[in-house]
Amino acid sequence: MIGLGGGIGSIARYLTSVYVTRLIESAFPYGTLAVNILGSMIIGLIFGFSDRYSWLTPELRLLLATGFCGGFTTFSTFSYETLTLLRQGYLYLGVSNILLNVVACIAATLLGLFLVRII
Repeated sequence: MIGLGGGIGSIARYLTSVYVTRLIESAFPYGTLAVNILGSMIIGLIFGFSDRYSWLTPELRLLLATGFCGGFTTFSTFSYETLTLLRQGYLYLGVSNILLNVVACIAATLLGLFLVRII
């Protein structure tokens, strides 16, 4: 279940990142940022639904949270891209990347949990 979810998540990560990167051309890694924010919201939705509804079984949660979200989110890519920006002298972009990913992803996880409560 985890491997299946991870494979699907990895493909979704690639397609989302490519789409956003084509949409917003910049030295800033917007594709990775979008994936991290979206993945954070999805994991919030998964755990919110898991707490609220019995249809989200532990096995399905493994498929979606550990598998899909694990394959979809890209914090290892985020780390490398941040270091690349800093090494290239883009201090402002590197620090912005750190702050945006951390703050926006925590906010997106909270949004996912909140959305489950109002549904």
